[in-house]
Amino acid sequence: MIRSLLYVPASEPRFIEKAHTRGADAVILDLEDAVAPSRKAAARDALAESVAQAGQSGAVVYVRINAELELRFLDAEAACRAGAAGLMVAKAAAAAELAELAGRIEPIERKLGRAPMEFIPLIEDPAALLDARAIAVAPRIVALALGGEDFATATGAVPTPETLRLPKLLLHYAAKAAGLRSYGLLRSVADFRDIEGMIAAAREARAFGFDGASCIHPAVVPILNEAFAPSEEELAWARKVIEADAAAKREGKGAYMVDGRFVDAPIVERARRVLAAAR
Repeated sequence: MIRSLLYVPASEPRFIEKAHTRGADAVILDLEDAVAPSRKAAARDALAESVAQAGQSGAVVYVRINAELELRFLDAEAACRAGAAGLMVAKAAAAAELAELAGRIEPIERKLGRAPMEFIPLIEDPAALLDARAIAVAPRIVALALGGEDFATATGAVPTPETLRLPKLLLHYAAKAAGLRSYGLLRSVADFRDIEGMIAAAREARAFGFDGASCIHPAVVPILNEAFAPSEEELAWARKVIEADAAAKREGKGAYMVDGRFVDAPIVERARRVLAAAR
């Protein structure tokens, strides 16, 4: 269960050194927008040490790779050799390019004897959004996420909660239709100082069924961890539903009441998922 994904510039050792202390379920070492062009090669070479450093407390480590072809494969190979769990594929545009990326790193994985890397495509333009269901079934995809700032730029929009709401929900539904995880808030994450807004947005995203979200500042990590995890109240409800379901089955009932509310199969499945998330 990944609730929080913390972006860390792969060119900044002082941030990488502290990344494992921030409590994030996943750390994203960013080789793309957070790294100046003149520093990308050095940041890529440093992955050999920074991946292990960022993950030393148990966080899953992803690497966000550049979109340009001359950098994408170099970034992916370095991340693979460094032991990263997966790739955040910036500006993913088509299933074919993801399949090609998988084909390029598969021989390296086989030679290293390591597990296959996961891919999380970042959808950042309207064409890719409209093709999201095709992208979702490409090899190795485990989740989808929308790059809100880039998407707004590509569409000529201002990245407000109102303008990002529809594209983020459309991508969320594409992810769920393919059985994938879905990451994001229904707003931009750039204004991390708006703590109350972040809390409200995280709770809203959880209510819509998002699995977690990324952030660019460690202050947001505990907000995401709390919002995307079941509360004690939810756990108590889920246990009560499962107990009532077991009793109903013994009595041959298909539907019944719990705390004055009607319960049937979809609600029982929701309760099971709450308990599974807690585990």
